[in-house]
Amino acid sequence: MTTPLNAAVPAAAAADTADVAAALARPSPWPTFWIASISVLLVSIDTTVLYAAFGALRQAFPADSTANLSWVLNAYTVIYAAMLIPAGGLADLHGRKRMFLLGTALFLIASAACGAAGSVASLVAARVLQAIGAALLTPASLSLILEAFPKEKRAVAVSLWGAVGGLAAAIGPSVGSLIVDMMGWSWAFYINLPFGAVSLAAGVYVLKESRGNPGVAGKRSLDLVGMLLLVLSVGGIALAITQLESGTWARRNVLAVGAASIAGLLAFVAWARVAKRPLVDLALFRNRTYSAVNLATLSFAIAFAMMFFAFFSYMMEIWHYSLPMAGIAVTPGPLMVVPTAIVTGRIAGRIGHRKPLVIGSLIYAFSGLWLALVPGVEPQYLTHWLPALILSGIGVGMVLPSLSGAAAAGLPPEQYAVGSAVNQAVRQIGSVMGVALTVMFLGHEEVVRADFATLYGMHVALALLTGALCLGVNTRPKTS
Repeated sequence: MTTPLNAAVPAAAAADTADVAAALARPSPWPTFWIASISVLLVSIDTTVLYAAFGALRQAFPADSTANLSWVLNAYTVIYAAMLIPAGGLADLHGRKRMFLLGTALFLIASAACGAAGSVASLVAARVLQAIGAALLTPASLSLILEAFPKEKRAVAVSLWGAVGGLAAAIGPSVGSLIVDMMGWSWAFYINLPFGAVSLAAGVYVLKESRGNPGVAGKRSLDLVGMLLLVLSVGGIALAITQLESGTWARRNVLAVGAASIAGLLAFVAWARVAKRPLVDLALFRNRTYSAVNLATLSFAIAFAMMFFAFFSYMMEIWHYSLPMAGIAVTPGPLMVVPTAIVTGRIAGRIGHRKPLVIGSLIYAFSGLWLALVPGVEPQYLTHWLPALILSGIGVGMVLPSLSGAAAAGLPPEQYAVGSAVNQAVRQIGSVMGVALTVMFLGHEEVVRADFATLYGMHVALALLTGALCLGVNTRPKTS
């Protein structure tokens, strides 16, 4: 009886030695992480930086109406949201490294064109090109990171990736206000060039190519019908939301675009059911966790956008801070995101994402309740505002990256890019809805303290809804 047992010990030791050797031979995944994250950092900043530069644009192009100038913001938002999922399909099919490098190069070319634009029309056209580049590189970057890291370390990596994007979007207006104030609006775009060039050059040599299914990648074709239906439907929804409170479209036109977009989305679902190789495999949504995470992402993205833009509105309209001063005052909250995300990612790697998501949502709800009840019309930053900033930063650091991590946790390797792109597109739509709601409540001439009560009440309700939805998340690692 002892002989088989004794024989098994050297065999087990040999297997352990082989695993250790394989782990040591594997190249470090962190260069891939930082190369991918630099480009995502720039993309995330560009989604919000122009809110700070909008006043400078009005001065630079005084002959153009505010409605025309709003397309500098809206064109980017609509195209980026519409192209994310098709871009994920292209990355899975034709190569994640290839799409990442193509997207980064396109983003840089468009950034240079934005900075050099001599008219609003050329600036809007360059922003469309910039959004296409951003959409190509975003899902590819997360796929490259998922491929580079071993499974047991992906929770930390994805949490940190999500934190980089969330932090960048949050500091965009404050960074933008300082850059525009010192160097002019063009540098809100030119600043992308040196950092993006580093990511592009390093990516050529460091990144490893991967595809969804290398064995059939060359034989497959992209689902063009699904891609067209999805671009039209998601783009139309984003467009209808951005125009809802703009005053430039008649309400019936907005409703018509919204109705057509919903019809297009239903047609996309119907097509995906019968297509041989659909752009988005609807089987993804049979996974309870994936469906719950995407619904939670929508509710949290709405709340995040509402909170973030209300921060600036309160500081400037109620406390009468200047834009650069408001940007500096808001900074402590975003600075809490990255360290919180690192700790949360390590915890999620051991116990799953459910508890961090639920606890983070409750903390985020409490920050909204504080903002609804405590700050008054007289500036008392340290005692009335800073505590809520710290709480919101911790809440965002626990929830936003964990939503990305939980969405990616159960994805099959052949659908890394598309699956993560769906989650990012949902987040983008939620952000557009949050901004539209904020404009609806705070977009009039005389903003008073009472206007913020309803907004922060919705913030609390959406945070609690996020926590409730996350009760259905199960990414707890399986133990043998």
